Amino acid sequence: MNAPFGCNKVEQRVEPAKKAAQIIYKKLVGCLQSQQGLEPERRMKKLPLMMLSVSMAESFKDFDGDSSIRKVLEMCCFMQNFLARTLADFEMKLEKAVLVPLNKLSEEDLPEILKNKKQFAKLTTDWNNARVRSQASTGPQAKQDGLREDVEEAWKRLESIKDQYSADLYHFATKEDEYASYFIRLLELQAEYHKVSYEFLEKNIIELKESHTHTGEEKEKKVFGEPLLSHLESCGRKIAVPIEECVSMLLRTGLREEGLFRLAAAASVVKKLKSCLDLGTVDQNEFSYDPHAVAGALKCYLRELPEPLMTFELYTDWFKAAAEKETDEKLKQLRTVLQKLPTENYNNLRYLVQFLSHLSEQQAVNRMTPSNIAIVLGPNLLWPRCEGSTSLLDMASASSVQVVTVIEPLIQYSKILFPEGTGTLHNLSPLDATKRPLKIIRNLCQYIINRMQPQFYVGDLSCRTAPHPVYNRYN
Repeated sequence: MNAPFGCNKVEQRVEPAKKAAQIIYKKLVGCLQSQQGLEPERRMKKLPLMMLSVSMAESFKDFDGDSSIRKVLEMCCFMQNFLARTLADFEMKLEKAVLVPLNKLSEEDLPEILKNKKQFAKLTTDWNNARVRSQASTGPQAKQDGLREDVEEAWKRLESIKDQYSADLYHFATKEDEYASYFIRLLELQAEYHKVSYEFLEKNIIELKESHTHTGEEKEKKVFGEPLLSHLESCGRKIAVPIEECVSMLLRTGLREEGLFRLAAAASVVKKLKSCLDLGTVDQNEFSYDPHAVAGALKCYLRELPEPLMTFELYTDWFKAAAEKETDEKLKQLRTVLQKLPTENYNNLRYLVQFLSHLSEQQAVNRMTPSNIAIVLGPNLLWPRCEGSTSLLDMASASSVQVVTVIEPLIQYSKILFPEGTGTLHNLSPLDATKRPLKIIRNLCQYIINRMQPQFYVGDLSCRTAPHPVYNRYN
């Protein structure tokens, strides 16, 4: 008996399909640069591109901060990190969309059809043999009846496997286009991977060349380290650009981030964000994906102000007000000191404290209570004037505990102390109405640096509670 009616052509495609699926699966696995089945982070760490990124990080750390080689290597490290992530994502998608289905097709689906084909051929032979024996029998009637029963039983088994085999072939015929689409999906994934990589490289190489040839222009537009009033007058704003930009980004993605302002961020991302803030070219969609870097940049801005946001002049007044035992009297004294602040300092402090209060409302998730926030951020808001040979760092360290007693109630009772600013955070909007388009590729890159860069971290350089070296895993 031949294959079920109308199935001959389909039947002839099953064995070649199995062979093609097996061979291509093995070749594709051989093309992978990472190990199958690993989680994204572990997969990426084993990629040669990631090893290259680490080597670049080890190389640039020995240069001083103004070295052109260091700046280029640091950006190259950043870019290789992104390329490693992109490759890892591509291989994961390839595994899910192509390798797994091909393996199932070659090792389960098609072998089952071929198994039923073999069984169909065997039972066809059994039925023919039983029929020949029955037709050739000239023995007693009982024997002939028995042989006829054998024929009928063989036929039933044959009909059963025939139905199953026909269903298998029909299923294969209906799914053949889907099987072919696995190879189309392979090409689509390759196109997507190369496109993302190319666009990222092209764009960042242009930016790298521009920044490499316009270092003088960068220096002219510095925001970090500029006096607050001077910066506000030059840009015509009430809130300093770094404060408003960083707060806006943290409101989007940082409120539920555990250890915000406490955990260190990748140095290269903090540096890049600071550079963008200096140049006024921040794309919030690019940096929002790394809230710790945003928080680090904000702390750097506060710490690098020539005079603390809460001023040298009122340094003693703040501590006197915070020393009051009764809460009502303490709040009254704090309000008095707040009224002494210059208008620009008051507006920026109010804006910042309102955000910190908002952040502390998520303390069950982010573990940042008003006290914890005050510990890590307070020394960046208030420190003493350095006099004589006394180290500024030593003076800040000695006063850090006192600073907490000032900042904590400001955060805790912000709605009482800043009643006119309660709606500030709900009305935030992007600073620049002419923002550049969303940079989806760069968003991925920031995620990479946040999660994967193992080589170079800043140990909270902006906090003055104690000396904080640059931590480097390879030192």
